[in-house]
Amino acid sequence: MKVHGYAAQQAKAPLSQYSFERKDPHDNDVVIDIQYCGICHTDIHQVNDEWGGSTYPMVPGHEIVGIAKEVGPNVTRYAVGDIVGIGCFVDSCRNCGPCLKGLEQYCIEGPVLTYNGVERDGQIRTQGGYSNKIVVDENYILRIPDNLPTDRAAPLLCAGITMYSPLMHWKAGLGKKVGIVGFGGLGHMGVKIAHALGAEVTVLSHSPRKQDEAKKMGADKFYASSIATTTTTTTTTPSSSNSQESFNELKEYFDLIINTLSVEIDWNLYLNLLTLDGTMVVVGLPEKETPLNASSLINARRSLAGSVIGGIRETQEMLDFCSNHNIASDIELIPIQEVNKAYPRVVSSDVRYRFVIDTKSLDLG
Repeated sequence: MKVHGYAAQQAKAPLSQYSFERKDPHDNDVVIDIQYCGICHTDIHQVNDEWGGSTYPMVPGHEIVGIAKEVGPNVTRYAVGDIVGIGCFVDSCRNCGPCLKGLEQYCIEGPVLTYNGVERDGQIRTQGGYSNKIVVDENYILRIPDNLPTDRAAPLLCAGITMYSPLMHWKAGLGKKVGIVGFGGLGHMGVKIAHALGAEVTVLSHSPRKQDEAKKMGADKFYASSIATTTTTTTTTPSSSNSQESFNELKEYFDLIINTLSVEIDWNLYLNLLTLDGTMVVVGLPEKETPLNASSLINARRSLAGSVIGGIRETQEMLDFCSNHNIASDIELIPIQEVNKAYPRVVSSDVRYRFVIDTKSLDLG
């Protein structure tokens, strides 16, 4: 199947028009006309090969919403015309312990990533949502609830589930104090979801200008925490007196902290904000190692944990939760021709709060 999109031809190259072949639809597959695709910071990491293992040409994009155009003869979950979504993976082994528990994101063999991956046949490379069509097995497709705006629903397929999964796993809710570190594409979704769960929500952000917006989305408190990045040989302290006061005030305060940042910060400073048996969950992936002092953990029986997205079942649960609570991502909708301008704005946190590509703009050339 001939498909059109935008791809990076090599590491750190600007994205440009690219035509390629999708896999032929099988009996359990759905052919989806892509309408919208969110821009995730992961797309930029992968395009720039910042994590290693990138292959080219690469069509990024794993926050996909579209319309079912064709369905295979064995498809039972979807019909032509359904509004559907694709997240960060499009297949898994289906037989390992995590897969059988509905935790396909932790598939022991590794889930088949929506892009920069290889299909289960070991031959066909996957390409993402910066394109006009995609072919996916019905078991790895999500149903988009009718009341969710389709463009604003796209980032839920990554940003939304990345925050929903740890909030649910660590039981955020009434009586719990939740801290969200970083208030960007991930952080603003964390605030909305944690607030809907009934938790007290505090934002720790380096952007004080976002305070009013954070509170409108459900944050109870907001602290400007200007923390310098770490190096592998030094440990930083807050870079302003106001930050130091904030950290003193919040010492041993939170039951749960979710760190959304993909830059290196001093985790020890944030761990010390946890109460007895509190947990900090890392959902961002810094390029460099982050120093960690054992005393930050053992002094109050604290935990440092990590989390990635969610399985298909939990992602559908998240979409239904967002539907019930009228939660969607705050976005800037752009034509695909502006993607190379959007990337540096994502890196500099200059977006409110997620870019979404209108893939119908591919018809404009």
